[in-house]
Amino acid sequence: MKVQKLQIDKKSFDINLVFYNFLKKITQAKLTDKQINDFLEINLSNKALDIDGLKELLFDYIENNINRQDVSSIFDLVTEIDKKNLSIFLFALKLHLVKDLLLQEAKIARSIKTNELAELHQLSLAYDRISTQVAYSTRISGALFSLLFFEKLESGQTNFMSEDAGVFLKDLSEICINLSKKGLEANQIFLLLFAESVNQSITSSAGSSYEDRIRSILIGIGIDKDSIKKTHDDKDSSTEFDFFFTYGNKTYGISAKRTLRERYKQFIKTVQMSNVDVMLEITLGTDLRENIARSIRNHGVYLFVADEVYESKKYLQEIEGVFRASQLSKELLSQLAK
Repeated sequence: MKVQKLQIDKKSFDINLVFYNFLKKITQAKLTDKQINDFLEINLSNKALDIDGLKELLFDYIENNINRQDVSSIFDLVTEIDKKNLSIFLFALKLHLVKDLLLQEAKIARSIKTNELAELHQLSLAYDRISTQVAYSTRISGALFSLLFFEKLESGQTNFMSEDAGVFLKDLSEICINLSKKGLEANQIFLLLFAESVNQSITSSAGSSYEDRIRSILIGIGIDKDSIKKTHDDKDSSTEFDFFFTYGNKTYGISAKRTLRERYKQFIKTVQMSNVDVMLEITLGTDLRENIARSIRNHGVYLFVADEVYESKKYLQEIEGVFRASQLSKELLSQLAK
C-alpha cells in the first residue's frame, strides 16, 4: 500500500503565512484597541488613496500620536503592508479586537469548571483530577469558541453578538469569506496565536499546586502560617521537608508529594537520624502498594492518603497510623506527638 505524498498549495501557504505574520506583528507591536481602531478609521476615511499614501498617513499617525519610547515594532508592521495584502492586514487588525472577547469566554468556562471544586476536599482524588482539568478547560473552550466564531463568519452569520457589533461582524464576515476563497484557513492560523494568549492566561491564573493545597489546609486547621517553612533536615541535608513547623512544643516534618515513586525511601532514611518529633507523609496514594505503606509505618512515619484511596484499599484501613487526608487536624497532630 502506497501513501500519496501530501502537498500544500503554494498560494494557500503564502496567504496563510502573510496572515500569521500580521497577527504576530500586531501582537508584538502591542497596539491598544484605540490605536487599532484609529488605524482602521484612517483606512476607511482614505480609500481613494493608493497604498503608499495610506502608509504615509499611518506612519504620520505613529509619529504624532503614539507616545512610546520605542515604536520600531509598529513601523515594522506598517512597512509590511502592500496593495496585495491590505485586506489581510485589516482582517488581522479586526481579529485582535475580538481576541480578548474570545479569551474572556474561555475564562468563563474555566470559572464554571473551577466551581466544581467548592464541595471537594483539597487532597481528594476528585479535587486533584478537576484542578488539572481546569487548566485544560481553558484550552479546550478557547479552541472550540474560536472554531464556532469562524464557522459563523464563514457562513455569513453575524447576529450572534450585540446589535451594535452587527456592522463590525458583517464587514469581518465579508472579508473572511473573500479571503477563504483565496485559500486562507483563518481559524487554524488564528488559533496558533490565540493558543499563546490562552497559555499565558493559564500561567497567570494557575491553580494551586498539591503543596499549596496542603499549606492551605495546615493554616486552615490552625497552624500559624508564619511558623510553616520549607527546610532541610539538620542531620540529613539530602532530605528536604516540604513543611516544617512547631506546634504544642513538638516539631513536625512533612513530605508532601502527589505520588511517592522512590522518594519515600529517602524520607525513611531521614527518620532514623532526625530529631523531628513527628514525621508525616502526605500523598494521593494512587501508587501506594501495601509493602510500601507498611515499610513507611514500620519506620515511624505517619501516612495520609486521599480519602478515595483509603476507602478503596482495605489493607490501608488495617494499618495503624494510616489516615484519610480529611482526618488531618490539630487534635490528631497532638495525639501523634504523644
